[in-house]
Amino acid sequence: MPLSKIRQTPFWHDQLGAMPALQTQPSAKVDVLIVGAGYTGLSAALTTARGGRSTLVMDAEDPGYGCSSRNGGQISTSVKPSLEKLTAKFGPERARGIRAEGANALRWIGEFVGGEGLDCDFRRVGRFHAAHTPGHYEELVRDAETLRQQEGIESFAVPRAEQRSQLGTDAYFGGVVFSAHCSLHPGKFHRELLRLAIGAGAQVVGQCRVGAITRSGSGFQVETAKGVVEARDVIVATNGYTTALTPWLQRRVIPIGSYIIATEELPEATIDELFPGDRIASDTCKVVYYYRASPDRRRVLFGGRVSASETTALAGAARLRHDMCRIFPQLEGVALSHAWSGTVAYSFDELAHTGVQEGIHFAMGYCGSGVSMAPYLGMRAGQKVLGLAEGQTAFDGLPFPTRPLYRGKPWFLPAAVAWYRWKDQRQFRKALQMT
Repeated sequence: MPLSKIRQTPFWHDQLGAMPALQTQPSAKVDVLIVGAGYTGLSAALTTARGGRSTLVMDAEDPGYGCSSRNGGQISTSVKPSLEKLTAKFGPERARGIRAEGANALRWIGEFVGGEGLDCDFRRVGRFHAAHTPGHYEELVRDAETLRQQEGIESFAVPRAEQRSQLGTDAYFGGVVFSAHCSLHPGKFHRELLRLAIGAGAQVVGQCRVGAITRSGSGFQVETAKGVVEARDVIVATNGYTTALTPWLQRRVIPIGSYIIATEELPEATIDELFPGDRIASDTCKVVYYYRASPDRRRVLFGGRVSASETTALAGAARLRHDMCRIFPQLEGVALSHAWSGTVAYSFDELAHTGVQEGIHFAMGYCGSGVSMAPYLGMRAGQKVLGLAEGQTAFDGLPFPTRPLYRGKPWFLPAAVAWYRWKDQRQFRKALQMT
């Protein structure tokens, strides 16, 4: 199929029905106003609405327009920095607390989906994290053993000779399976969060941009495209779509485009060969790829960062298809059906952040691992608004760093991505020459 014929909408949207009926006009006064109707905002809204607070969620687009319905649906333990690095920075107790929040979020989403009976194709499938050089395999195995001993994170190593038992490729040099990692259908998960929030009594208003948030007595005045709203508490849940509405936050998150393609429907035997255990997959490249079979095991979904600077979904599709076929030569000649992108938010310290700034609650900076962390921290933010002690997390009170002259436009990103991509390719070519 020519690239021009590919649908430039998320594959996930095809399985969703009509959007539930939403409020068209917000109330003039509420207890809690939440900016952003993705995972974070809707989870916070569910918590505050069930806690008895009148709650209004507003989004500049339709609810779920952003990465909440555009991600790969892969769920890990979310926290990127190692225990060793965090200990050097924050001390052993705080470091363990931060690392534990990743496991807490992973456990929480499983309990939440099961307890609420959510229809979102949630499965505990395990992640195969592949090594792109022999040296990275040795490092992965050492790190996995450290994680098992220090943090109780279960995994097992898979040498290259046994790699096809996990992933139908010879492109890597073995890997490690993290058994507790999960997958879901991100569009369905968002739609279920939306259903729960509305059912709990929260108002959700789409296509209504918030223009300003100002202090007013003991609360806030929020200027929106549909009038001014008075709110006692405000939660900002904009993550990769954070704007100058909140300049302090905008200076602390780095918006990064992530691109995904979906193949046409494939024979069952092909999917069984590529993903024999239905694992989700990622690799050790700095410019990481992530991929999986679709929940119905009829397509391959393949995503990652495709270029030094942001590009179009179709331009990204050409690069992703090339790399997908390098990893899975079996897919040469297979057409693509969908190509899309979304914007994630990285932080300068690779940690999620939540807290209160000038009276405004926030949670963001999930660094590409927000499927569990975003709704988990949204729930915690809602608990803080309710005054509940359990709303506190190990992320609260952490320094939220920025950089001099940074105002939300990552001018440094193209050079960094180009450097890491060159380094990944050089390491990979060198490793292949040695085999």
